Amino acid sequence: MRALVVGASGGIGGALVAALRARGGEVTALSRSGEGVDVTNEASVAAALGALEPGFDLVVVATGTLVIGGVGPEKTLRAVTAEGLAAQFAVNAIGPALVMKHTLRLLPRDRVSRLAVLSARVGSIGDNHLGGWYGYRAAKAALNQLVRTAAVEAKRTHPLSVFVALHPGTVETGLAPALRAGHPSVPAEVAAGNLLAVLEGLGPEDSGGFYDWKGEVVPW
Repeated sequence: MRALVVGASGGIGGALVAALRARGGEVTALSRSGEGVDVTNEASVAAALGALEPGFDLVVVATGTLVIGGVGPEKTLRAVTAEGLAAQFAVNAIGPALVMKHTLRLLPRDRVSRLAVLSARVGSIGDNHLGGWYGYRAAKAALNQLVRTAAVEAKRTHPLSVFVALHPGTVETGLAPALRAGHPSVPAEVAAGNLLAVLEGLGPEDSGGFYDWKGEVVPW
């Protein structure tokens, strides 16, 4: 199996690379710190993905961040700024969308292929009962819509493709302690195994969905 992991230097991304290679997969790992791939810069994304040959069975976009420029999630409307919202959307929604744009040509048309983007349950509008975290929530909600829309388009040219948004659960990574506060967490290696198990169980009929680490549907 050929796999591509974008965001391979992160906790979950690195664990996914290791797990896939342990299973004998041929893995291409891309990241900003390693290969200089900046998902907020389309020229960077186009150059990196344009250099790859088609035929990837699995693509995982494992990019994303909660704290940008030292600024954490907003707790109230008073803390919302245009700059903060734009930064969240650039990293957590627009970046993955650019990766999807330049990845479609890398997927085979004659067999099942899977493209997964790491989202978050806090991006669920229906599951939002606590409020706060305006920029991160909104960016992840936008990401979910982008994945859903890309899944519809991909079906026209890649009928066996599976495009999904995945919630990895609470993972022990450097993303932000705020994500783990009060929630049971698992090591990145465990999270990677959970996500791969979910992906293996999803088929073309599941494309366009939003699933958690147990394979359960997350409300939009």
